[in-house]
Amino acid sequence: MATDVNKQKWVEVLRNAGLDDAAMHRWHAAFEQRWPDGHQRFLEWLDLPAAEVTRIRTASRTAARP
Repeated sequence: MATDVNKQKWVEVLRNAGLDDAAMHRWHAAFEQRWPDGHQRFLEWLDLPAAEVTRIRTASRTAARP
């Protein structure tokens, strides 16, 4: 799905909102834990390559563990 928003633009929005790398990791972990299918669709909406989607989701699941 083509979109005008891409990873770079989304990261810029998060940075402008005050999120650092650690906060972005927590954001992904919370998204993955609560809505894994939605997280998948969101990453695909950003037009990320499949390998990057898998990497982000795997890291997010690991980060979400207590």
